Amino acid sequence: MDIEIGRGKRARRAYTFDDIAVVPSRRTRNPSDVSTAWTIDAFSFDIPVLGAPMDSVVSPATAITLGRLGGLGVLDLEGLWTRYDDPQPLLDEIAALPAENATVRMQQLYSEPIKPELVKQRLAEIREAGVTVAGSLTPQRTQELYETVVAAGVDLFVIRGTTVSAEHVSSAVEPLNLKKFIYDLDVPVIVCGASTYTAALHLMRTGAAGVLVGFGGGAASTTRVTLGIHAPMATAVSDVAAARRDYLDESGGRYVHVIADGGVGTSGDMVKALAMGADAVMLGVALSRATDAPGQGFHWGAEAHHPELPRGRRVEVDRVADLERILFGPAPVADGTANLIGALRKSMATTGYSDLKEFQRVEVVLAPYELG
Repeated sequence: MDIEIGRGKRARRAYTFDDIAVVPSRRTRNPSDVSTAWTIDAFSFDIPVLGAPMDSVVSPATAITLGRLGGLGVLDLEGLWTRYDDPQPLLDEIAALPAENATVRMQQLYSEPIKPELVKQRLAEIREAGVTVAGSLTPQRTQELYETVVAAGVDLFVIRGTTVSAEHVSSAVEPLNLKKFIYDLDVPVIVCGASTYTAALHLMRTGAAGVLVGFGGGAASTTRVTLGIHAPMATAVSDVAAARRDYLDESGGRYVHVIADGGVGTSGDMVKALAMGADAVMLGVALSRATDAPGQGFHWGAEAHHPELPRGRRVEVDRVADLERILFGPAPVADGTANLIGALRKSMATTGYSDLKEFQRVEVVLAPYELG
């Protein structure tokens, strides 16, 4: 139901993960009997977790670790790893920067040109470890570098920017023809930027294997205060899941995976994202809290060093435990920042669901309180 904002504007009420709660049903299960596995295209994973393509979260080493733990690490192919032979001193510098200098210095560091040979080298390093290989480019860089990426042997390709649309209009540059690009490519493509039913439906019609849901909701994002744009995630995921359902009928059975991307900072957020209809979650700040994450206690995304209009910041995070304990415990804290998969299993078991597809049908209510 629309709410009147003023005489000339009405708006639909939208909800964040903090606004909703999952409720138990008549049945409970043992957490050991619950499956958290999911599949996209020909690739199967034990846990519904993708590491966000952010330099503070995924390095070649953490992509390998995450892959061995049953998830998928997505490497930012426009990050420090593909601009410098040895990015470690630069990561050390970013972690040591005073807050007032961080944006300008990061803009300088990320102005170094991307080197195609380093793109090949980083992806080869992940492939040699025997895990699924995924890399991410923005739409602006996709046409320039995708042949290098595919030749390097990427398994899943992610197009991720502030937003990606099926109908980008530009008088300055030739826009990426997303439908033709996906059709011509030999690997499954996950695209970013859907936060409404209509936008998601159009992206699904391009042939994408998966759609990332979220806009301006990440812990390191300032898109809401910079551009005035934000998509409350509970509503966004539900809307995109509805587009998936209708596209399944429209296409005669083609299932497009919905991946919540942004605003998933704790195990409770992850539970609610899946409950609202996501097949998996892309985690940024949640994994940056790992002691073996490349950010060394700090977290930032590509928006933080945009050369003209930064829409993010470097934020300090608590270093909770190593990546394995962040995912599987035991948790040293009780705030939902560690043992994410254990919490998911417990929630699914408590509400009586045995797998993720079933869990998408769990009952949710509006929560009449502010979560602590």
